[in-house]
Amino acid sequence: METNQRKTKLFMLSWMIAWLICTGQVLAQDPPSPPGGHGGSGNAGAPIDGGAGILLSIGAAYGVRKLYQIYRNDRKEGKRSQEE
Repeated sequence: METNQRKTKLFMLSWMIAWLICTGQVLAQDPPSPPGGHGGSGNAGAPIDGGAGILLSIGAAYGVRKLYQIYRNDRKEGKRSQEE
């Protein structure tokens, strides 16, 4: 039983060492350089205006809808309480 535990520990230790060595090699690589005509100003980012505008308008429409539903439910409950 002790030899089985020893083999398991040796196996795990060898995998840990191999993982540490491989991880160091992978993380040490430099990123590739951009193509020649990329980003005229040198620091151009990705545009987010279209997606952000769409999300904001959808969120505003959802909020208006919820407020209208609350207003409508309050009016219905008010009429019910007046009838009783």
